[in-house]
Amino acid sequence: MPENEPPAWGYTLYIPNDLRAVTVARRTLRLILTMHGLIRLTDTAELLAAELVSNAVRHTKGPAALRVRRSAGVLRIGAWDADPEPPEPPGELDLLREAEEGRGLALVKACADLWGWQPLARHGSRGKYVWCELAAA
Repeated sequence: MPENEPPAWGYTLYIPNDLRAVTVARRTLRLILTMHGLIRLTDTAELLAAELVSNAVRHTKGPAALRVRRSAGVLRIGAWDADPEPPEPPGELDLLREAEEGRGLALVKACADLWGWQPLARHGSRGKYVWCELAAA
């Protein structure tokens, strides 16, 4: 790690399957980024986290988690949920402007530097992790 690079850090916020968790996740993320001197990323990071957590809560039946990590100049925001099914591929944002639903991952794709998903299996539980990254350097 270069001398000027801040140490890596990470947080996980476990949330119930409740739409109010989206607001809790956004406010928690804002506090984390402010405390780590990354306030310039908060608006975009909050939007991304809200879309990821909202999808995890709205489209699954179990608990979820918001994960936030910073390492090597990259901020990674992700949402875990208990459903192993892959997320629907994002559509083209221009075509979804008037749609009432289905814009979440299109916004993530448009606003993040990189995004993806991966299946997870741990201690007999299955699920997925949908993540995105922002340059934090």
